[in-house]
Amino acid sequence: MTMLECISPIDGSVFATRPTLSADEAASAIARARAAQPAWAARPLDDRIALVRAGVARLRDMNDEAVPELAHMMGRPVRYGGEIGGVEERANYMADIAEQALAPFVVEDGPAFERRILREPQGVVLVVSPWNYPYLTAINTIAPALIAGNAVILKGATQTLLAGERLARAFHEAGVPEDVFQNLFLDHATTSDLIARRSFGFVNFTGSVAGGQAIERAAAGTFTGVGLELGGKDPGYVLDDADVDAAAETLIDGAMFNSGQCCCGIERIYVHQNLFDTFVEKAKAIVDAYVLGNPLNTDTTLGPMAHLRFADLVRAQTSEAIAAGARPVIDTARFADDGGTYLAPQILTDVTHDMRVMREESFGPVVGIMPVGSDDEAVALMNDSEFGLTASLWTADAERAAAIGARIETGTVFMNRCDYLDPGLCWTGCKDTGRGGALSHIGYQHVTRPKSYHLKKS
Repeated sequence: MTMLECISPIDGSVFATRPTLSADEAASAIARARAAQPAWAARPLDDRIALVRAGVARLRDMNDEAVPELAHMMGRPVRYGGEIGGVEERANYMADIAEQALAPFVVEDGPAFERRILREPQGVVLVVSPWNYPYLTAINTIAPALIAGNAVILKGATQTLLAGERLARAFHEAGVPEDVFQNLFLDHATTSDLIARRSFGFVNFTGSVAGGQAIERAAAGTFTGVGLELGGKDPGYVLDDADVDAAAETLIDGAMFNSGQCCCGIERIYVHQNLFDTFVEKAKAIVDAYVLGNPLNTDTTLGPMAHLRFADLVRAQTSEAIAAGARPVIDTARFADDGGTYLAPQILTDVTHDMRVMREESFGPVVGIMPVGSDDEAVALMNDSEFGLTASLWTADAERAAAIGARIETGTVFMNRCDYLDPGLCWTGCKDTGRGGALSHIGYQHVTRPKSYHLKKS
């Protein structure tokens, strides 16, 4: 047994502890889920939808407790109100489209033959969720998996140790059977062993590239379906006809919100050379107005990073870039940077792709800005990355944005917005960002499998 500890980034204290399950305890929990799943799948679709909606509504009732709890665990300021609004948007959308997404595909229904394709649940679905948005990322798979008739096992991140418990409690209090949706505390070795023993019909993982590789290694040879949403280095491109005020406001928020700890946060910005100086000036003014401090205070707009090692990585990338010639735009002395988890935000110019800060994932409150002279130059720079999650284009010309978007190696193309998941569209990526897709009709395809019926009538 291992004791998991959530160390609060607010003050370094131990906020919560939980023991992990032994291998036998974990296997028993999976067996209970597998035994409970057929009866859950046999319930009418409308019943499963209603129970998922009720679970989300019960979670909303807990929001006043969940928001400061998250602040203690990972540092997001309470002024932003937590994640439950987004959870409701995504879960309710997936509930709205369930009947259509899971409807049989009828090839023939005649006097001689019936031929159709049905979607069948995978069985037991494992959801491994991250700490930066423990509710939002988990619900992307939990909602469609439960609605489609699967049992769900949730393994949350240690940094947000209590979020999975709260999710499970909300759904249980709403009427979802306890064995159908379980939150388990597992160590990495036990998780890998369960996957390797084909304990799950599908595994969804959100986290680091190294974590995704470990999941794939564990699943190798089992033919278990795996969905991976991994790293990102998402670019923004401000074209020559862009609304500079709107671009600066949104892209800088996309880079700095949640202390830069967003899966699809903006990590590098390319601005047409005619607008570059104006954009940087506006970006500086926005960041200078931030308040770095205790996330429990309502005037704080930028909280601590979730863990000291995350802050140290960003400090290292930033200092290396400055040593190599990058120019820091922000006077960090104006912020209460303690050298620990409280990290001052920074904007860098005179950056190049030789610098780690423009090449490797930062996942913190730093962004590099480069001038470009053409769409071709911008596309080449945006594609010069191992990752491909989202790209944000700023222009008044939708046709031009679509043409540029077709050339970008990414999962989602935004025009005049960023850092948002549209539940009606597939959330997916390419390259080292991973594979698979969540949300939309496509999200249901991963938590189900096709089953064909060829019925010859006598």
